[in-house]
Amino acid sequence: MNSFKPGLEGVVAFQTEIAEPDREGGALRYRGVDIEELVGEVPYEKVWGLLVDENLEPGMPDPEAYEPVSLTGNAPADLQAETARLSAVWGLKKLVDIDAEQARDDLARLSAQMMSIVAKSAAVHDGRQPAPDDVVAQGQTAAEKFLLRWRGEADPKQVQAIDTYWICTAEHGLNASTFTARITASTGADCGAAMSAAVGALSGPLHGGAPARVLPMLNEVASTGDPESYVGDLLSRHGRIMGFGHRVYRAEDPRSRVLKRTAKELGSPRIEVAEALEEAALAALRELKPDYVIATNVEFYSAVVLDVAEVPPDLTPAMFACARVAGWAAHILEEKRTGRLIRPSAQYIGPTSRSLSAV
Repeated sequence: MNSFKPGLEGVVAFQTEIAEPDREGGALRYRGVDIEELVGEVPYEKVWGLLVDENLEPGMPDPEAYEPVSLTGNAPADLQAETARLSAVWGLKKLVDIDAEQARDDLARLSAQMMSIVAKSAAVHDGRQPAPDDVVAQGQTAAEKFLLRWRGEADPKQVQAIDTYWICTAEHGLNASTFTARITASTGADCGAAMSAAVGALSGPLHGGAPARVLPMLNEVASTGDPESYVGDLLSRHGRIMGFGHRVYRAEDPRSRVLKRTAKELGSPRIEVAEALEEAALAALRELKPDYVIATNVEFYSAVVLDVAEVPPDLTPAMFACARVAGWAAHILEEKRTGRLIRPSAQYIGPTSRSLSAV
């Protein structure tokens, strides 16, 4: 048996052609194309096509007409429940019983509908009805249509903020939610089950919810005007500074670089305090761990960019899920083609053989 590695750190579980996070070079490429070439050039729905179909065209479709049964306004929970429910409503067949073309079509339907569910749930959370289809149809891109469905209007700056965020976070290799999607797909379950399982994995603050914890830090620093003291106090209490360090990159997180630039372009009112906190945090962390490369990660400036779009912190996990439907869909298809059940081993470290009376 191979040696045990906590968290499967560094363990190669798959070969993939989908995305290449450049560990040392600080770049992220989707099927060989750097994300910096994509942002501002093509909208998210075409990036979905690149990841899933290896082609920008036709891209992710518009969602079909569908009314969720009962939205609570808690978008991550609504998304997970409704995605699982779609398997029954649409009669999706098990992956083991369909070909790759049918799986791709199922994933396209689900991806588009999942974005619509999040927008509708966000509207319910705000105490309003989602905009009707004729209003949504006026939008030109998935990001614009999302905002129209949610709020009935779409400010161009907010559209750009969401589109950029979605593209930067559409795929990132074998993260926790993608691994979950692949494990579920490997059992031969239907695409709705695999996507819903991925949403559940994404709901944790260590994966999909971290940006929600960045804004409170920025608010605190803005109120005190003393980022150095804030960072020092947090570290002295063994607290965690959200938005710094990454298990993949040993250089700058390229997504952070793109999002920071976008925040400046859009005139974020938080950019000055964000840069001040970033500088203080990096200095303190490098002093604390001089032999460990620590840089700003995607979560930090994601929070700033989503704030431009007035996305509330509790909605950020669902916004992350909207972005990640592309990566999940691509990996589910790739996993289907392997046709192999994922079954790792565990190293037993419990008691040796003993009688019932000893318990």
